[in-house]
Amino acid sequence: MSISIHQASAPVFIQGLKGLKGVLTKAATHVETKGWDPEALLKARLYPDMFPLIRQVQIATDFAKGCCARLAGEEVPAWDDVETNFAELIARIDRAIAYVEGLDPTTFDGAEDRDITLTRRGETSVVKGLAYFQGQAMPNFFFHITTAYAILRHNGVEVGKRDFLGTA
Repeated sequence: MSISIHQASAPVFIQGLKGLKGVLTKAATHVETKGWDPEALLKARLYPDMFPLIRQVQIATDFAKGCCARLAGEEVPAWDDVETNFAELIARIDRAIAYVEGLDPTTFDGAEDRDITLTRRGETSVVKGLAYFQGQAMPNFFFHITTAYAILRHNGVEVGKRDFLGTA
């Protein structure tokens, strides 16, 4: 039995985003319960040269919506990175989930062989849809949601694998 690229991508992004929403919700409750300044977590990093939690969430949502848009042959929606608190980050995740869920699965047909044009740091490259999905978008998405999870766990938020997986 084969699966479509839509089945391999959209539901996985949605599940990951739901897990990310769950750990952020727990983090917001954690800082409120402890009486901490939320900035302590929102700006936390695993290492000085890594992005803080806020940016990890923004990038994760960008990869989810961007990959699905490209695979569906749609224009990638541009979102400003203006979130400054947990509520705004959670709203961004909800918006990404709604966007991915709203794409017509049939628009993904043939995406494996579709040319995907990427421009990063001023360089343009063209890759096939399957190579983009498997080799760039999905690994980057998981890197950023894992890093967000690790930042929170490292800072004492009680989250576990079920939270990360979005199945808690």
